[in-house]
Amino acid sequence: MSSKRAFTLIEILISIALLSIVLVGLYSVLDTQRRSVSTIKRYLDKSIKQDKVIMTLYNDIVKSDGNITIKKSERDTICINETRNSLYGLGLAKVCWLVLKDQDSLARIEGNNYSLPLGLEDKVAVDIVAKGVSLFDIYRNKDGNILVVMQVLKNEPFSFLVQGIKQPPKPKPKKSKKKPSKENNTSKSENNITG
Repeated sequence: MSSKRAFTLIEILISIALLSIVLVGLYSVLDTQRRSVSTIKRYLDKSIKQDKVIMTLYNDIVKSDGNITIKKSERDTICINETRNSLYGLGLAKVCWLVLKDQDSLARIEGNNYSLPLGLEDKVAVDIVAKGVSLFDIYRNKDGNILVVMQVLKNEPFSFLVQGIKQPPKPKPKKSKKKPSKENNTSKSENNITG
């Protein structure tokens, strides 16, 4: 007759203790991985939002008629008089980007026929696209190149360059046909006679 050997109580307690040590180790590894994934997701969400802001401003400039006004100050303001990049279904929209004093918020204002500062009668859409903007500088040279430099919070500043945005030619003033006065004709003819 063969005798079957059973586990003793001490062996069962030792195996449970070893299993609990392994499970605690696995839990800490999984918790670290979960926190790491959460951090990466927050970073990617910020990066995607930043990319959307950059692409919106870039498209506002690229799809413009070139009639762009840049107001230089501590943080610049850019107004694009006509752009086809409307977020609200307008055919042609006037879009201004400026930093508001409230939380150093970067705002995008879209509408038609408005001027800054906004009045009560102006019908516009105002989107706060970033908060904590510490740098917003825009430069334009005579070749039509526009450089945008921006920094949000304490992140690294970023910039982009749009080339070849020429300002539309200014309309030429109409020449009025003035009829010469009789006094001018008389003095000219007198000069011709005497001279």
